[in-house]
Amino acid sequence: MFFLSSFVILIIVLDQFIKYLVVNNMFLGESIPVIPHLLHLTYILNPGAAFGILENQRFFFILIAVILIFAIVYFYSKIIKLNKLFQLGIAMLFSGAIGNMIDRIFIGKVVDYIDFRIWPIFNLADIAIVCGCIIIIYELLFITDKGTNS
Repeated sequence: MFFLSSFVILIIVLDQFIKYLVVNNMFLGESIPVIPHLLHLTYILNPGAAFGILENQRFFFILIAVILIFAIVYFYSKIIKLNKLFQLGIAMLFSGAIGNMIDRIFIGKVVDYIDFRIWPIFNLADIAIVCGCIIIIYELLFITDKGTNS
């Protein structure tokens, strides 16, 4: 479990560090081409969730993150008995939720910056949330040996 704890901390710190760099070195709305016409760093503030849904529901999203944190702490003794991939999915979901919750608490909106031009702009915490959810869904649907730690 040490690896997963370190992984969670790494994702949260890296997410917040990148957001700090974006906020302190870019103007809101500024876009810097990394790979022209494909990948840009674009600084926006997202008042909602994925694709901007549920815009300006800050308290709701903070509440959901807090509930998720308490649920993971409460079920920790059961989570450490799950297989490693399931634990990784939960750790990714957990770290991403905390990363975006920090933004909502201190900024009021989520800092997004990864811009592929054909997809809404997102951040590292969003990547962690999506990957964590995919792993959890995969584990729930396709892995039959859910109770053992492999």
